[in-house]
Amino acid sequence: MDGDFRTEFVRDPAGLKHFPALVLNADYRPLSYYPLSLWPWQDAVKAAWLDRVQIVSEYDEVVHSPSTVIRIPSVVVLKDYVRPQKRVAFTRFNLFLRDEFCCQYCGAKGDLTFDHVLPRARGGITSWTNVVAACSPCNLRKGSQVLRKSGLTLRRLPRQPQPSELQNVGRKFPPNHLHESWMDFLYWDAELDA
Repeated sequence: MDGDFRTEFVRDPAGLKHFPALVLNADYRPLSYYPLSLWPWQDAVKAAWLDRVQIVSEYDEVVHSPSTVIRIPSVVVLKDYVRPQKRVAFTRFNLFLRDEFCCQYCGAKGDLTFDHVLPRARGGITSWTNVVAACSPCNLRKGSQVLRKSGLTLRRLPRQPQPSELQNVGRKFPPNHLHESWMDFLYWDAELDA
């Protein structure tokens, strides 16, 4: 044998984790843009084997079973349509996504927290219409004061977003890696430049 026999028989199981599949709804739109609807290659292969998805595009890489060789799917389409959510859950992540990951007082990006516009100490509730993303300096500056006494102003009034609004905001934050086979499906309904 050429080389060290120990390396000939050892496989890197993490080697194929870098081949996620973009999951599209039956209407050929991603289930979500942020986070982007991706499945590990194992789930995509399993769903294809169980005839739950149609494979639209594949990587050049293959996986082997004792009797079969399968190319790894890069884009799959669900055979059954999944209805989009009608209501957006009030979560920290969705709040930051609504506010485009920037402080609603000064516009800073980065390490964010959230702030009650009408402080809880003054009867404010934790809801879409009273909570905004804020950087720590602005949050500390405002403290438990009402907005007009703090000297701060809001860039946008807080409100409950529609699911489609969050999808559109999510498009502005693509993941670190976008495979070329995904491009036709990620922004296909975006307006074209003239």
